[in-house]
This record gives sequence, C-alpha cells and structure tokens, in this order.
Amino acid sequence: MINNVTDKQLIERVKKGEKAAYDLLVLKYQQRIINLALRYVRNHSDALDITQEAFIKAYRALPNFRGDSAFYTWLYRITVNTAKNHLEVQSRRPRTSDYDVSEIEQIEGNVALSEQVTPENLLFKDELQATVLMAIDNLPPDLKTAIMLREVEGLSYEEIANVMECPIGTVRSRIFRAREAIDNEVRPLLQN
Repeated sequence: MINNVTDKQLIERVKKGEKAAYDLLVLKYQQRIINLALRYVRNHSDALDITQEAFIKAYRALPNFRGDSAFYTWLYRITVNTAKNHLEVQSRRPRTSDYDVSEIEQIEGNVALSEQVTPENLLFKDELQATVLMAIDNLPPDLKTAIMLREVEGLSYEEIANVMECPIGTVRSRIFRAREAIDNEVRPLLQN
C-alpha cells in the first residue's frame, strides 16, 4: 500500500485531516529515521525517543510543508535538529560511559561481534570500528552531517546541499575533508 501512494498524496491527505495517512509516512520512513538518530546518539532507546519526537514535530509542522524539497529531506532535517538538541541537553549531564558493545552491534550493516572466526579478526574489527566512530565523532558538525548524509543516507550532493542549505561545491568540499580525516585515522590500522 505504501509504495502505491506518493509522499505528496499522503501529505495532502494528512492536510485534509486524514491522520491514518501520516501513519503510512511513519511506517515508510521510521527505520531510516531510527538509523539516522543512532548515528548521533548510539543508544537505541534515545534514538527511538528522537525518532518519535521528530515525527511529532513533523506532524505538527506539516501544514507549513510547501513541498520545495522531498518529504524525506525535510524530515531528515527535523531529525538532525532534534538529535542535536538531544545531544546539547545530554552534554549538560555527567557522562557515564562511551560505547556499549551491544549498541555498536545494532549499527546497520554491522555483523554481530560473536560471528568473528578468530580473536585477531575480532580485535581488528573492534579497533577499526572504534577508530571510525571516533574519527566521525571528532569531525566538526558540518563535516559530520555531510558525510553521514552522503555515506549513510545515500543522498545526492544536490539533496545534501538542500538539507544543509549551502552550495553543492561546499558539500563536495565538506565530504572530501571528512573522508580525508577518517582516512587519516584508519590508515595506520590498515598498514599493520
């Protein structure tokens, strides 16, 4: 059913008061938004909270949605802002731990750590994953957002420029610099 109806049609139905049409949008994008939130918070329950809050904000703002960009691009921006607000609130609280192995295993595309054949592979994978996550965490916010939009969400340069409200050339530069910074952190591991 979701694939037979366009986002634009669903949005028009929601604007006319059909709340069930918004449920279809939530079902369509929920997992992508959870995955996006996980890139920021790495805690599944926090990601679910951010996702719920983002969908609520989007629902409330939907009457003002003009359709200048794709619905997902608009929802993506709302989610990123919600995640950043969440991180801002969390930064005011004392930190209890960095990464939980069970949460790292939930990252999309990651093979469960228990499936590693040798201790060496397990150690290398842990080290590589921690290095990449640290490199991404250490990126300035504009570089982090650009690389996540491109590599994780698979958005085009034009869509990223739309989300980040900057020229395509700036997007290309940010992605290049982010990749370079991550590569500089990972390269020593690969040379061993």
